[in-house]
Amino acid sequence: MSSTDPSSFPIIESLDAFPADLKGGIVAIGNFDGVHRGHRAVLDAALGLGHGTHHPVYAMSFEPHPRTVFNPSKPVFRLTPPQQKLDLLRLCGLDGALILPFTREFAGIEANAFVQDILIDTLGISHAVTGYDFHFGRARQGTPDYLRSAGADHGFGVTIVQREEDEGAEVISSTRIRDGLSRGDIAQANGLLGYRWFFEADVRHGDKRGRDLGYPTANMSLTEDCPLKQGIYAVKVRVDGAWHDGVASYGRRPTFDNGAALFEVFLFDFAGDLYGKTLRVHLVSYLRGEEKFDSVEALIAQMDRDSEEARAALGSLQPLSELDMKLLDLSA
Repeated sequence: MSSTDPSSFPIIESLDAFPADLKGGIVAIGNFDGVHRGHRAVLDAALGLGHGTHHPVYAMSFEPHPRTVFNPSKPVFRLTPPQQKLDLLRLCGLDGALILPFTREFAGIEANAFVQDILIDTLGISHAVTGYDFHFGRARQGTPDYLRSAGADHGFGVTIVQREEDEGAEVISSTRIRDGLSRGDIAQANGLLGYRWFFEADVRHGDKRGRDLGYPTANMSLTEDCPLKQGIYAVKVRVDGAWHDGVASYGRRPTFDNGAALFEVFLFDFAGDLYGKTLRVHLVSYLRGEEKFDSVEALIAQMDRDSEEARAALGSLQPLSELDMKLLDLSA
């Protein structure tokens, strides 16, 4: 039943709108920010249970992020904003996604009410799959052990997926991925994600200085809470459904104005107007930190070297996973 076709991937944003054809299904429950390798272990367990059966498999997630609700003065940086998270869940092969509004009132639901009113009465689940650290209900009283016991009492299956570790035996987490982005350790961040981290942003007008340097760029603003280290990156960029290789600078342009941070992308072998378009940018590798140059000529010479290094990194690109292959259309 699962499909990667967006038109056949239902997104349900209210329990009142839960469709009859997903009832009796297998639900993977979690926040899933990043849909990283640890999250996909939960999703894969649910998909494995549904394989060869008539049971639909879908995700239950929550918006906004619970940490942002409880600490609004320090909102958590989203590795995957809501739409990007849904795109990734769809590409994982699920049959749909139930996105429940997360509020303080919702967080105060008693654990037994969450099980009875939502999982049983509304969703009629046949099986629940969660990670080892998932808690629900008032005061986080809904532990994995509680859910397992509730399943035994009410007749639905429960699978608790244990922590997923990286090659160094460290737990895979969204926090470690954010930390990798902040240090410019794109290799680590992408390795933990299992795909190249990406963002989407609209191209805005800049000072057009890049044209004079021989490197006309598409300028984009990242969110204020984005921890990404400023510097130079090799990137793959999707423009109107087509892919382009490029090199990008994220920073304040210290050689010139030291202004507000911008993400500036130069696309190789591209000619066209990008203003107003929404680009999807995947970070492939971190090349160097942002520097201040003594002359424009020195800057251009370094940009030439950056472009060569970026082309080399992009020329040897191999998919990190099946999901990475789908995201970057590398299957061709």
